[in-house]
Amino acid sequence: MLTYKGGQTVGKGTYWDLASGRRVDVTSEAVLAGGTATYVRMSAGVMLLSGPLIGLLYTILMPFIGIASLAALAARSGLGGLYNLAAKSVSFGWRPINAYLSGRKKRNVRR
Repeated sequence: MLTYKGGQTVGKGTYWDLASGRRVDVTSEAVLAGGTATYVRMSAGVMLLSGPLIGLLYTILMPFIGIASLAALAARSGLGGLYNLAAKSVSFGWRPINAYLSGRKKRNVRR
């Protein structure tokens, strides 16, 4: 198990609270502080190496994230305009006050 909650009894090791960045070194068996805190058991070397790797991954994926964001914005803008145009042009002739239980009233057509 790599993830621990606050209040759990844990063995020897280094535990990281990723939400606050707090590091807890346990030399023997101890109870982790914080009722809602989540800790990850990870050595300091792995934690230090993961930072540059996450940064590299972010740098590589950033152009794709930007392109996807622009495409989503353009699609939302274009489809929103089409939706508004369709909503304005379609009329069902429905009025919530009128029931039309006996059908619509016929207009008198004079010839």
